[in-house]
Amino acid sequence: MLIDCHNHLGVDLFFYLNGYFPYAQDLPTLVIEGRHNGIDRWVVFPMVSNLWFDVGAMRAGRFERGAGIESVPYAFENERMLREIYELHSDLAHLTIPFAIIDPMREPTAQVKVLRELHRKFPFYGLKIQATIIQADAGALLTTGRCLLELAAELDVPMLIHSSVAPDDPWSNGDLLLRIAEATPNVRFCLAHSLRFDREYLDRVAALPNVWFDCSAHRIHCESVLRGYPNVAVPARRFAADYANPTAVLRALAEAYPRKLIWGSDSPFQSYVAVHHGALMSLRSTYEEEVACLRAMSGATQNAIAQDNLLSLLCLKDESVLTRG
Repeated sequence: MLIDCHNHLGVDLFFYLNGYFPYAQDLPTLVIEGRHNGIDRWVVFPMVSNLWFDVGAMRAGRFERGAGIESVPYAFENERMLREIYELHSDLAHLTIPFAIIDPMREPTAQVKVLRELHRKFPFYGLKIQATIIQADAGALLTTGRCLLELAAELDVPMLIHSSVAPDDPWSNGDLLLRIAEATPNVRFCLAHSLRFDREYLDRVAALPNVWFDCSAHRIHCESVLRGYPNVAVPARRFAADYANPTAVLRALAEAYPRKLIWGSDSPFQSYVAVHHGALMSLRSTYEEEVACLRAMSGATQNAIAQDNLLSLLCLKDESVLTRG
């Protein structure tokens, strides 16, 4: 069984209103394309922007409270996705491993209350954070948002967290995320995007028993290295590999971190296209190309990074979750 650990469902209103691509994905589309490429199961969670924020401010490229439609961050988006899975497309529910998405900084107590109630109605198996886009300090998990870590421990579910090394991103810095994980040994973490190929951070993951990393959006991060973009590690800190060959990079990561690497596509964000400061940024990949990198690995490596390591992260109480349906 091959499992994709990183997929978004729903609509990202901020991306849509500001002309960014992609901005939407539904469950049937994900399953059809994934099955066509030989993938069997998908970890899924909502898109990143949410209706707690003022829509007019989002249209102007800002995240502000203002006249938000919802009173609790992600309350609508999490329930909407889970109803899509368990009610609208119940015939596909057995193919998914749903995670709820959270804001680490805003209204944490209210989020915990809503999530507890939601978990009783609809099973979910992890918590997802993308703090950069919504400009939320992930470090709040160690202070005002600690109740979210306590919820993860209570439900015995992992956290999957977006990572960054960009100098202008104080919200999801890899060092910050690792310090959170080090301070919370009773919670399991997966840090996304290969920690932007930062060798020091990857080695710290390898040394921590409660932390894994995923390779989501792998090909466009390799392309970012070739273009010299600041969203990946600087050369002095970069994991040594041939970034002109994403398959070789994936193989090198799997060899260096055989029990820590988890494969994921980041669909539909295996591509990212947007205008920034008057210039088009176009980083393009396809689901087929992401899977091709995985399929180029040996059978044993595929099983390790697209199944076994993820199951170690999830620690499912009932592994029939993977065979239900």
